[in-house]
Amino acid sequence: MSVRLAAALLVTVTIIGACAGPVATRSAGQATAGGPSSTGTLTPSAQAVELTVYAAASLKGALDAVTAAYETAAPGVTLTVATDASSTLRTQIEQGAPADVFLSADQTNPKTLVEGGFADGAAVDFAGNTLTVIVPAANPAGISSPADLAGSGVKIIATGSDVPIAGYAAQVVANLAGTGGYPVGFAAAYAANVVSREDNVKAVVAKIELGEGDAAIVYLTDATASAKVKVVDIPAEANVPVTYAGVVVRASRNAAAARAFLSWLAGPDGQAVLGGSGFLPPS
Repeated sequence: MSVRLAAALLVTVTIIGACAGPVATRSAGQATAGGPSSTGTLTPSAQAVELTVYAAASLKGALDAVTAAYETAAPGVTLTVATDASSTLRTQIEQGAPADVFLSADQTNPKTLVEGGFADGAAVDFAGNTLTVIVPAANPAGISSPADLAGSGVKIIATGSDVPIAGYAAQVVANLAGTGGYPVGFAAAYAANVVSREDNVKAVVAKIELGEGDAAIVYLTDATASAKVKVVDIPAEANVPVTYAGVVVRASRNAAAARAFLSWLAGPDGQAVLGGSGFLPPS
């Protein structure tokens, strides 16, 4: 090859390279999975991302719909959901369980993770609920009012004291005890009637469905999701608001994708899906 021909080829290559511009590169850590774009819509993931979501047992049914909706809205993102009592899941996260997002049936457990340095950012309120009394479909104890929960021989199913529903139920019982028409010693009689303490609220509902207890105080969403129980309303003045909150787990390897999901869940689209399962906006 002549010197003149080589020089000509070099000039040609240089011109082509200049016209092509820089090549965009993105490392695995820079990938955005289903994050909001400048227009507010979800953008496809640069690579497949799997998010592990630890969620309160009472969210189980709703999260089936949430998963389907979000995986459609955020192509490339897959949600894997594990449910149990919020307190149990929080402890597992503190012990190093590989979760990306934690969705709790209260504000206390997420706050504990934030204060302990196990969360990436502040807690986000994303749903609300309320409480009701459930009885088996046949209602063998003949319970027609929350006042009947203090009746002799009534078998009440509850959860362990560290499960969020237990705290809410205790508030309701205290409120009922101060309501006109309720017997003296109502709270003590209710406590004496508790015959079983389950790991989470879903286990409580299952026992009532099977007729292994006469009554239980549960979330309204769990009650309406079951065809095997009947609802006994709690007076509005004695009921308590329930607020669900979530956090991104600090140890997540997909923090950006986790934040995008939590933001979506708390936003209009997520609220619409949760509302379809009976959940209220956070109070």
